[in-house]
Amino acid sequence: MRLIIMGQQAFGKACLEEVISSGKDEVAAVYCAPDKENKPLDPIKEYALEQGLPVVQPRNFKDKEVLDEMCSFNADLCVMAFVTLFVPEAAREIPKQGSICFHPSLLPKHRGPSSINWAIISGATKTGLTIFWPSDGLDEGDILLQKEVDVDKDDTLGIVYFQKIFPLGVDAVLESIDLVRAGNPPRIKQDESKSTYESWCKHEDAKIDWTRPVTEIYNLIRGTNPQPGAWTTHNGEVLKIFDCSMSEVSGTPGEVKEISEDGITVGAKGGGLLIQRVRPENDKKINSYEFASKCELSCGEIFGK
Repeated sequence: MRLIIMGQQAFGKACLEEVISSGKDEVAAVYCAPDKENKPLDPIKEYALEQGLPVVQPRNFKDKEVLDEMCSFNADLCVMAFVTLFVPEAAREIPKQGSICFHPSLLPKHRGPSSINWAIISGATKTGLTIFWPSDGLDEGDILLQKEVDVDKDDTLGIVYFQKIFPLGVDAVLESIDLVRAGNPPRIKQDESKSTYESWCKHEDAKIDWTRPVTEIYNLIRGTNPQPGAWTTHNGEVLKIFDCSMSEVSGTPGEVKEISEDGITVGAKGGGLLIQRVRPENDKKINSYEFASKCELSCGEIFGK
C-alpha cells in the first residue's frame, strides 16, 4: 500500500522507521507539525528528509491547496501517529482506505491530550492504547485494535509511556497496517456510556493538597512525573516533587518529619511520602537531601503554607 505517515516527535519517527524497515508498504509522504522558530527540527521530519521522502507541514487541513496536495500522493491509507492538529473528515477520507489514529488510552476512557497522566492520577492499575478510525469528535470513532498494559503501583508517567505504551504502540501501528492491507479490518463501536474526557494536565492541576489521602498524593506525583511535575511551596517558592515512595511515617499534613540521605519524609493523611528528587523554583532537579541542606530545611516545617 501507499501510506501517508502523519506524526511528530520520537513516536512518529519510530513508527516511520519501522514502516520503512518492514518493507511491506511504500511511504508516499510524511506529514508533521509546522517548524517552531529557534527550535530543532522535529525528529520525524529530520528522518524523513534523510530518507528522501516528501515532507508536508500544513497549518490548516481545511485549505483547498492542502487537500489537493494530499490527493496528489494517491495514498491508500493515512496513519496518524501522534497528531495534535485537527484533521477534518475531508482530509482523513482522501486515502482510499481512510485514516487510522493512535491514542494512548483504552478508548473510550481518557479521551483527551493527557490521557496517560490522568489514568495514573486516578489510580488506574491498567491502561493501554487504541488504534481507531477517527471521526470529527475528539478521540471518537470505531476501534481497530487495542493493547492493554499494567500500571504497577510505583509506575510514573515516564515509565508507563516510554517503557510500555511507546514500544507497544509502534508494534500496534504496524499490526494495524497489516490488518488494513489484509482487507476487512475491524471497526468496533466505542461504548459511549463508558467514555471519559480530561483536558491537558497543567501546572495548576499538579498542585499538591497535603490534606488529601497519601495514596491520592502519591498517584498525583507519579502521574505528573516528569511533566508537568507535581508541586508544593516552601518559603513562598514553588518546589516540584518527582521521585518518591510511600512511607509508614505519618504526621500533620505537609509536615517535614524526617531528613536523611535517603530523602525528606513528609506527613499526609494516612501515611507519609519519602521524597527523593525535587526541583526548586528556577533551578534544576536535585537530590532532596541536597535541597534540604542548601535551604537549611528542618523537621517540623510545613510544605504548602
